Amino acid sequence: MLAAVRSAVLEGVDGRIVTVEVHVSRGLPGYTVVGLPDAAGRESRERVRAALLSSGLEYPQKRVTVNLAPASVRKTGAGLELAVALALTCAAGGLPAGALEGLGVLGELGLDGTVRPVVGAIALVDALARVGADHIIVPAENAAEAALVPGAAVRVARTLGELHACLKGEAAWPEPPGPPRPQLGEPGGDEPLDLADIRGLAHARHALAVAAAGAHHLLMVGPPGVGKTMLARRLPTVLAPLEREDALEVTRIHSAAGVHRGPALRIDPPFRQPHHSASMASLIGGGSSRVRPGEVSLAHRGALMLDELPEFPVHALESLRQPLEERVVRVSRASCSIEFPADFLLVACANPCPCGRDATTCRCSDVQRTRYARRLSAPLLDRFDLRVKVERAGTEPGESSEVVRARVAVAVARQRVRLHGTPWRRNSHLPAGALDRFCSLSNDAREAWLGQCQVRGLTGRGAARIRRVARTLADLDDRAEIAAGDVDRAAWMREDLW
Repeated sequence: MLAAVRSAVLEGVDGRIVTVEVHVSRGLPGYTVVGLPDAAGRESRERVRAALLSSGLEYPQKRVTVNLAPASVRKTGAGLELAVALALTCAAGGLPAGALEGLGVLGELGLDGTVRPVVGAIALVDALARVGADHIIVPAENAAEAALVPGAAVRVARTLGELHACLKGEAAWPEPPGPPRPQLGEPGGDEPLDLADIRGLAHARHALAVAAAGAHHLLMVGPPGVGKTMLARRLPTVLAPLEREDALEVTRIHSAAGVHRGPALRIDPPFRQPHHSASMASLIGGGSSRVRPGEVSLAHRGALMLDELPEFPVHALESLRQPLEERVVRVSRASCSIEFPADFLLVACANPCPCGRDATTCRCSDVQRTRYARRLSAPLLDRFDLRVKVERAGTEPGESSEVVRARVAVAVARQRVRLHGTPWRRNSHLPAGALDRFCSLSNDAREAWLGQCQVRGLTGRGAARIRRVARTLADLDDRAEIAAGDVDRAAWMREDLW
């Protein structure tokens, strides 16, 4: 007999529909899996057999063939095991005909018949809901996460035996858990950070607020201990909260990467800070068995902090140039080509030279300083909208994160209204062809802009960037028009650091 049920596997951060077909026929007892399964898929034979026997269900002593369609797509992970077990039981006559019709099934099996959670439940459930699955069976641990998907009718599976009884109508379906509360930041941790903890550094604190308001990439250069890292780590405290659509997208990416903590919808922007030993694949994404999202995708709709920027591998830094411009990452392999979202704000810190001392006490030779500066190419530096020198100056207290965040939220709201109906969200996203429409300049502001471009010898990219920053400065001041002073301040925050 033949039975089939729909399931899904991860392809990047998206779900790919897989039809699990099981054929049971006469012949020597055997179990064959076809359809490009990985090692975990091939090992599922023993787990499915043990789970069926532990649940008191019959394992057919016949020839069993499992096909994972489409056969041209490689299947990774053990999330198809529950679907295989149900289809096998149905093909062997243990379930009535039509019991699996209209169902989507996700889950890994334990040897005792328990249904274990899968990685990327949001993406998998969304894929099944889009193809019209009437009900989607998910492990109990994934139920609250799966319920975040709009329009998905979720049913809970705790054990294979209990699920078998529910499908036969012999038991009631378990009640799914209630909706989880939105998740604010990371659980646990030390005392909450606040911008008010930092004394002085008024210029750098203002640049951080501008970066948060317009999603402008920020590079801070200064001697060790001046406060660059302390300032950068307080960026999440001033970022505007995510809208629900963005929050679901962020939660979906983190779920697919296996780094999402708990079932809650995350409403705070993500903040990632990898070590400077990170490889190019860990930053951009990749992998051998399954192509996984990298740090730039995990920072989507949030911020990526790179401390000690020149210490990162040069080829890893150069790989950031395209995502910084296009806000997507395209990972190509011989077997597939996957596109990951990568709309993030980059904030980076660096020392002025290898020893990190100021100009009067620096012990580095000219060759050492030149070699150090060359680790950051001109095209990469040109992609930073804001480049500021951080120096030890002043001890006056600054504004709290709550005050700055409120001002940033107002500026972000202005941008959302202005850019409504366009493919862009923030001022930094505007292409050069849209600047005259959304960043129009008065005569005085245009003269100031042309003068700054000429004096500083800016490239076309640099000229467009100070114009976008000027638009953000006006938004932070809650003004509709860009003033000449905004242009001058934007150019001042784009310093020549080396």
